[in-house]
Amino acid sequence: MTAKSAQNDGNRGDEAVTGGGLAPLRDASAPARTDRGREAGSGNGRTSIADHVVAKISGMAAREVRGVHQMGGGAARAFDAVRERIPGSTSTNTAARGVAVEVGERQAAVDINLVVEYGVSIPDLAGAVRRNVITAVERMTGLEVTEVNVTVDDIHLPDEGEDQPAAEPRVR
Repeated sequence: MTAKSAQNDGNRGDEAVTGGGLAPLRDASAPARTDRGREAGSGNGRTSIADHVVAKISGMAAREVRGVHQMGGGAARAFDAVRERIPGSTSTNTAARGVAVEVGERQAAVDINLVVEYGVSIPDLAGAVRRNVITAVERMTGLEVTEVNVTVDDIHLPDEGEDQPAAEPRVR
């Protein structure tokens, strides 16, 4: 018996007879998927996670790692510095600064640009950032993180950005 004949026999059209019992048919446009034991596309609705949500989670997770001074490449930091000086202007996306993501139905890939503190082991820092980002994104979204690419754009020296007295000019 097919779904069509089952419908004609008084059964609902979204059921097919299989092995003597009724089983729901799956809609090909909204495939059911399971993420770590949770069904994201259940019969009650579908959950979608926007790219910027994953970017914010990734940015916050990267900032938690000791040795990360700032997030973002030189242009992003310069733009934010200018924006901060404009009265009434706010940077609404500072959590995602320096983060680019690609989000699919089940997976996400993350690219992170950051500035490190001087003296920190960059390979160790990159590994810690990767672990923290993967843990946070997978725990909070259920998405599998396929890769986290870390780019170190700059290194913060201990005397950079500090308000120190100006050095005497060499000539008068």
